[in-house]
Amino acid sequence: MTAGLPSSKPPWAASSPSQDGATAIDPPEELADRLRQAMGETRRSELIAALDREARRRMDRFLAGVEAYHAHPYRRPLEDPPPIWQSGTTGLRDYGGFLNAPPILMIPSLINRAQVLDLTPGRSLCRHLADRGHRPFLVDWGLPGEEERSFSIGDYVLRRLEPILEAVIERTGRRPVLLGYCMGGLLAMALAQRQSDRIRGLALLATPWDFEAGDSGLIALSRALAPLVHRFADREEAVPADLVQLPFSLLDPLALARKYESFGHLDPQTPRALDFMAVEDWLNDGVPLAGPAAREALDRWYMGNETARGTWDVGGQVITPKALTAPSLVIIPERDRIVPPESALALAQALPGAHVRTVPLGHVGMVVGRQAVARVHRPIRHWLDKLSQD
Repeated sequence: MTAGLPSSKPPWAASSPSQDGATAIDPPEELADRLRQAMGETRRSELIAALDREARRRMDRFLAGVEAYHAHPYRRPLEDPPPIWQSGTTGLRDYGGFLNAPPILMIPSLINRAQVLDLTPGRSLCRHLADRGHRPFLVDWGLPGEEERSFSIGDYVLRRLEPILEAVIERTGRRPVLLGYCMGGLLAMALAQRQSDRIRGLALLATPWDFEAGDSGLIALSRALAPLVHRFADREEAVPADLVQLPFSLLDPLALARKYESFGHLDPQTPRALDFMAVEDWLNDGVPLAGPAAREALDRWYMGNETARGTWDVGGQVITPKALTAPSLVIIPERDRIVPPESALALAQALPGAHVRTVPLGHVGMVVGRQAVARVHRPIRHWLDKLSQD
């Protein structure tokens, strides 16, 4: 025996079959008539009044949470290491650790600050690895400057990552493991294939590959915003951070209200409240994306799915997982709304001999959430430890 569906439905839920046999939803005016007939004018007014009170209550709680966020004295308690290499607005930071340890070149996304990989003392993948026998280097893209405004995705690989890779090898005398997060994973893929004899391994976190797999909501939203992105790209201007982030925000438009409403009830000095502040400060400090790079990501990845179709190239070289022979680790967050797990799984399945790990976390939570150290940071370290012993 199963439970759930009632044996009948209220009169306002009635509907009629459409021409193709599907159920057609009543238009709003007919639905309103059915409500009036079923409830009567008095009860309908009471319902509207109750809904209005609840909407106002929730709005008040949301605004209270926003006010509490702005009033909070939190400041990120970590200092970024000074850059050891700089070109334009892109820098490379050396996290020290064990000087003779295997180097790890960490590549974040272009559309958020690199500090997500070094957010707080207890939630820093960079410092976790540095404290436990490794030598992390973090690429910090910064804001697109005068030179970067004309950059495509390929320019970031050819004119920034390839020189950075050379700088890491010169500084350490060893081939690094590449670690890419989200969009940074795609850049790491391209770098790994183009410089295959100069890397030791490849770790990919929440990295998309098949953009048609999983939830297609992001593609639909991207198509709607394409004309605006193209306008900036045509002028070689940076696409504003708010526009870059908009389609991701619209995937769950009520999430913002829910999280700030919850924050408004917290003691501001609890670990949970401080974690919220750290992540929200990072999210709200968005980074514009160079116009040509934005157009390439939109047209060739999200709308053209050239990665999965085998036509995406960097510097004239088609980037394909099958060409990679270095040991690889792929970590897939199962609750990811930004990169559907199916999209990342397609990459894991295409990489020869990849070690694949799925975790019950979200896109951001996998690197800075309460379970990030146990479920992601430590497994990465163990994989690196084994790799260095082989």
